[in-house]
Amino acid sequence: MVMQSIVMAQLFGGGGGAAGGGGTAATLLSLVPFALIFVIFYFLVILPQQKRSKQQKALLEALKKGDKVVTASGIWGTVTNLGKDTVTLQISDNTKIRIQRDQISRLRGGDDEEKDKDKDKD
Repeated sequence: MVMQSIVMAQLFGGGGGAAGGGGTAATLLSLVPFALIFVIFYFLVILPQQKRSKQQKALLEALKKGDKVVTASGIWGTVTNLGKDTVTLQISDNTKIRIQRDQISRLRGGDDEEKDKDKDKD
């Protein structure tokens, strides 16, 4: 890495022959690693987070009565009532709770039900 820097500095005016012209190229060249880091950061962190955010928003908009869901705190329940900002979940026969709509993390699938039944048998 150090050797590359020395070679680049000599190629782009670090030799002392040109006054002022090589400084601009060296400055631009020194910004390239920062640009690469930003691009990598964008594709590895920002883009996947935006995708997850869009999926979560679509999930919350598509909620309907009877959906089986899991909350962010891990409570399993069935949607019994939907408000603008709240959802009422039935978590057992006589127990209903009202939570914020944003706290629904995912829908329960058939695999979750089978795993739960297997755990209850043990």
